[in-house]
Amino acid sequence: MTIIRQEDFIRSVADALQFISYYHPADYVRALGEAWEREESEEARDAMAQILVNSRMSAEGRRPMCQDTGIVVAYLRVGMDVRWEADLAVADMVDEGVRRAYLDPDNLLRASIVAPPFGARRNTGDNTPAAVQVELVPGGTVDVRVAAKGGGSENKARFAMLNPSDSIVDWVLRTVPGMGAGWCPPGMLGLGIGGTAEKAMVLAKEVLLDPIDMHELLARGPEGPTEELRVELYEKVNALGIGAQGLGGLTTVLDVKVKEFPTHAAGLPVAMIPNCAATRHLHFVLDGSGPAEFEPPSLEDWPEVTWEAGEGAIRVSLDRLTKEEVAAWRPGDRLLLSGRLLTGRDAAHKRIAELFERGEPLPEGVDFTNRVIYYVGPVDPVRDEVVGPAGPTTATRMDKFTEMMLGRTGLAAMIGKAERGPAGIEAIARHGAAYLMAVGGAAYLVSKAIRKSRVVAFEDLGMEAIYEFEVEDMPVTVAVDSRGASVHRTGPEKWRGIIGKLPVEVAA
Repeated sequence: MTIIRQEDFIRSVADALQFISYYHPADYVRALGEAWEREESEEARDAMAQILVNSRMSAEGRRPMCQDTGIVVAYLRVGMDVRWEADLAVADMVDEGVRRAYLDPDNLLRASIVAPPFGARRNTGDNTPAAVQVELVPGGTVDVRVAAKGGGSENKARFAMLNPSDSIVDWVLRTVPGMGAGWCPPGMLGLGIGGTAEKAMVLAKEVLLDPIDMHELLARGPEGPTEELRVELYEKVNALGIGAQGLGGLTTVLDVKVKEFPTHAAGLPVAMIPNCAATRHLHFVLDGSGPAEFEPPSLEDWPEVTWEAGEGAIRVSLDRLTKEEVAAWRPGDRLLLSGRLLTGRDAAHKRIAELFERGEPLPEGVDFTNRVIYYVGPVDPVRDEVVGPAGPTTATRMDKFTEMMLGRTGLAAMIGKAERGPAGIEAIARHGAAYLMAVGGAAYLVSKAIRKSRVVAFEDLGMEAIYEFEVEDMPVTVAVDSRGASVHRTGPEKWRGIIGKLPVEVAA
């Protein structure tokens, strides 16, 4: 009988979560590097270069590749011959591992979990609890797979109960464009097919932990209907032209994973979950001999990709920004921002709305007139850092507040990731503002442009407080200009047409 000690299990979970916060899986780095080499879209190629450079910087600096260090998911296959030398329940041991990892002073990770899920939504402070799945299996080991799932990709999970005669391919091609780019492509799509509603969702997430092997599959050819479905979806989703960060290009997905389960004759449950550019997962097995050990990847695994912020970019002084300057920007323009900007995301926007509803002014020291707001919740700094990794959050969540911010505060522009929705674009055009996009998945790279940081309001909100950042040459792209023209519309349309010349059927 195998004895698994509590401390060995907890330490292994904590070490694994630290490891995946700054090391991409080698298969992802390799697949993204190959996609970067093939890419013909200048905008998408630039975005992928930032992600790859950021990935290597995170590996070297051992700091998170993304500011959203995720909700922890753990899949455990516990051998029935295992005996635990432990005082805690299995899920509680996982939570203790999460707590240690996220509060590690050498590499603080962002606590993003709130409880209860509606109402007060207070941050738990240590990123617990984790979502844990336990399966009892024959044997004398504990097989563990852990992942840190970012909110941007998790929010794009989709589910449908199709009729048995419906086409899974057609449903995917109808659904993916509506997911937008908030899941930070290029990444992977996981499909769970069959079972029940909840089983399909578990299958879709679990299969994302499998290695990327589409290149090998294409080289040898698919065998059987499941692999044929994977290849068909891979080719047709990429033919949609969404591209890296939704800017338009050849590669939207690096792989499509499918896991199936028998289902009731009356239905066809299908779940689809994307995995983002900050894909983070690790597999280890405990056999009673001690905690798991993880071998760091070699820096030679990263492709030789360089990225220069200044080439072809327009330099902008945030401290002297005018409406006339904003009106001159056009979709696709690359800017380098220097000066002071304010931050704010969901909770801060809600607080501001509540102040206005009560007829109260903005907090002292908060003035958005002719200024830029950055939708970000940064990681806390360590050692000599000004701020931890500080990449953008999904901008569409702030669409409901955009009219208020532009109409009542004098705000000039916003920075986030992915596209804006119709309400956001209409407000931007109405007020002659602009929306700028930073690359999701390049949080550590972005943080190097931040020279100073201080909290100016709502300190109790933690990472969702309003900060003032002083930045130097922060790279962004004009995504929506003052007339309401959006690169997230024109880019995919252009590349859908280009790719449509290939022998690939593209959904209408």
